[in-house]
Amino acid sequence: MKKDSQDIVRQYMTACVNKLQETSQTMEDLYNAIITRDPKADCYTYFDENGAPKTRSYEDFANSVFTTASKLSRIFSSIAPGTIVGLKLKNSPRWTMIFWAILMTGHVPLLIDARLAVENTNNLLKQADAKALIANDEAKFAVPSYRVNEIMNQSADYTFQPSWANNAIFCSSGTTGDAKMMVYSGQNFCAQAIASLTIPERTQDLMYPGPIRQLVMLPYHHVFGFFATYLWFAFYGKCHVYPSSMATSDLLYACQKGKCTHVFSVPMFWDGVALAVDRMVAVMKPGKRDLYAKLLAYNTHKISKKEAGLASHGVVVRTFQKKTLGKHIRYCISGGGFLSPKTQTTINGLGFPLYNGFGMTEIGISSVEQSPRVEQRLKCSIGRPFYQVEYKIANSKGKHGNEGELWVKSPVTHVEEIIGGVRKPTELDADGFYPTGDIAFCDPQGNYYIKGRIKDTIILSNGENVFPDEIEYYFKGVKNVTNLVCLGAKHPGDAEEKITLVCELDNSAGPEEIEKIYADIKSINAGLPNEKKVQAILIDKRPLPVSGSMKIKRFMIKKAIEEGSKDFYNAEAPEKEVVTFEGYDDQLVAETIERVTGVFSKVLSLPTYKIEPEAIWNVDLGGDSMSYIEMCQRLNAEFEIEIPEELYGVLGTVNDFAKQVLEMTKDRQPSEKKKKHAPHKKKNS
Repeated sequence: MKKDSQDIVRQYMTACVNKLQETSQTMEDLYNAIITRDPKADCYTYFDENGAPKTRSYEDFANSVFTTASKLSRIFSSIAPGTIVGLKLKNSPRWTMIFWAILMTGHVPLLIDARLAVENTNNLLKQADAKALIANDEAKFAVPSYRVNEIMNQSADYTFQPSWANNAIFCSSGTTGDAKMMVYSGQNFCAQAIASLTIPERTQDLMYPGPIRQLVMLPYHHVFGFFATYLWFAFYGKCHVYPSSMATSDLLYACQKGKCTHVFSVPMFWDGVALAVDRMVAVMKPGKRDLYAKLLAYNTHKISKKEAGLASHGVVVRTFQKKTLGKHIRYCISGGGFLSPKTQTTINGLGFPLYNGFGMTEIGISSVEQSPRVEQRLKCSIGRPFYQVEYKIANSKGKHGNEGELWVKSPVTHVEEIIGGVRKPTELDADGFYPTGDIAFCDPQGNYYIKGRIKDTIILSNGENVFPDEIEYYFKGVKNVTNLVCLGAKHPGDAEEKITLVCELDNSAGPEEIEKIYADIKSINAGLPNEKKVQAILIDKRPLPVSGSMKIKRFMIKKAIEEGSKDFYNAEAPEKEVVTFEGYDDQLVAETIERVTGVFSKVLSLPTYKIEPEAIWNVDLGGDSMSYIEMCQRLNAEFEIEIPEELYGVLGTVNDFAKQVLEMTKDRQPSEKKKKHAPHKKKNS
C-alpha cells in the first residue's frame, strides 16, 4: 500500500468518525451524519421496469424520510412514544426510508424477515409487545398492519416535529417457542460505524474517498445485511444498488449495470458463483480451459506472469469477469458461515478480491480479513478484531495451542435481550465479553479462524468433537453435486448420531452419475482421518432448505432424517410420492399446474414439455438452491401469495407447488356450493 494513498484514506475516515464521536451518538446523530455527509452524492440506484438504472441523492432520500415520518405520525398518533413497531419488508430504498421514519416518530423498529410466516410473525410481535406492523402481506396479523402504499397515500402532517427513538431490535426466526430479540441502542449503532476507523492500516480498498457502489443482496433485517451492507456505506455517503429481485440473473445484471464495486454475501452465494464458473469452463475448448487454469494460478500467486504466458493479462481477466460480476469489483466479503478454500481460490483467481468476515446478531460485525496479500485471503481467516473490539479464546486447547470458544468484547454488543417476552440486560462475563458459540483458533500473527458452531458440533461415541463445516470442504468438488451439508443425525433405528453428508444434485445426474458420486465421496472419505469420516451419504430429492439469510437449515434436515422422511435416498431412489388434488376443481387444477410449469420453465430455461408434474426440482430438472429461491419469488408474484419460508426445500415438484398454491388461494376460489346453485340463463323461447 502506498503511504500517500494510505494517508488520504486514513484522514478521510478519521474525519468522518471524529465528527460522529463529538456527538451524543444517538440514532438521530447517526442519521444526521448520513444525510449531511454529501447531500448531492448518489444515495441509491434501482432499476425500472425496462431495466434502466435510476439514481437518487442523499438530499432526495432525506426529504423522503421526513415526508414518510410525517405520514406515519398520523397513523401512529394513538401509539405511545417508545412503542415497538414491526418492520417486515423486502429490501428496497423504501425499507431504509421507513426504518428511519419509524425512529423519527419516536417508535422502535423491530426488524422482521419479510419471508417469515404469519404464525411466526405474530409470535414475535406478541413477545416484543409490538403495537403495529408495516408489511406488504395481505394476511391479517395480531396487531394493526399497514402496507407501504397505504402509508404513502396518507396526507403529510406539515406540523410534524421529529421526536427520535433511540433503539432498534434484531430478532431470531420467531418460531412458536420463545423467540430471542436483541435490543441495540443508538450508541451500539454508532459504535459499528466507528469500528471502521483502523481499516486504512491494512487496506485502502474497503473504504475510501470517491464513488463506491454496494450491491444490496443480504436482507436488511439481518445484522450482516444491515450493518455491513447498509450502515457502513451509508455512514460514509456511498451508493447502494438495489437489484430488481434476488434472482441470480437480476443480481448479476445489477452488479454489472450498476457498476458495483463492493459485493457482500454468504458462502452459499460465493459457492454458486464458483460452481457457475466451473460449469462455464467445463464446456470450453481445451485451449481456453488451459488459459483459465493459468489465470487462476497467476492471480493466486502460484505462478509468475511469464510462466502463465499471459501477454495481455487485463484482457483475459475482463473476459472472464464480464460473464460473472463485472469489471468494477474492488472488494468482496463472505460472512455468516464457513468459506471453503476451493471457492476462495476460484473467486480470487478470477481477480475478485474475496475476504472472509465475522459477525453475529448479538455483537454486530466484529472483524474481516483485510490483507491485500492473496496468500492470506486464501487461508480464509476472519482477520483481526476491529477498532475497540477484543477477542479471546475460552478454554484454549487443540493442536494450534489456542483453540476454543470465541468470546467478544465490543461496544456494538446489544444492550438488552427480549426472550419469551421478558426484557433484561445482556449477560456478559466479568470482563465484559460475550460468548459467540463459535469454535475458533488464533495463529501466531494474531489472525483468527472459525472452525464451526458449537451447536453444530458432532460428538462421537468416543467423545471426539467433529466440525461439520470442515468436513463439507473435502467434498465441495464432487462432480454433479451443486450443494451439500454435513451434520450429525440419528437415523431411524440408530442409538447414536452418525456423521451424515446430504447432497443436492444437478440435472445431469442420472443413475450412472449418482453411482459415480457415491464412488467419489467414498474415495475422498477413505483418505480422511477416522474421526472425520462420513458415516452416511444421503441425496436430497428436493433443494436443501435455505433461510432468509441464505444459510442451509441444518436443524430442518436433521429433523427430517430422524423422522424417517422419504425425501432422502441412498444409491437406489425410492418411488416418488404422488400428489393428489382431491376436492379441487379439475379445470382449476389444470390451469394452476400449467402456470406453475411456466414459472419452472422460465427459471430453469427448459421447455415446458420437458417438465413433468412429478419431476423433482434438483434431481430431475437441474435446479439448485439459488434458482429455487428465484422460482419461489416468481410464484409468489404470479399467484399473489407468500409461500412460507418453512416450506422452502420441502416443496420440490410442480404438483407440490400447485397444491400449495391452491391451498393458499382457497378463499379466492368459487365454492362447490356456489357453482351448483349458480343461476342458469333461460333459453330463448
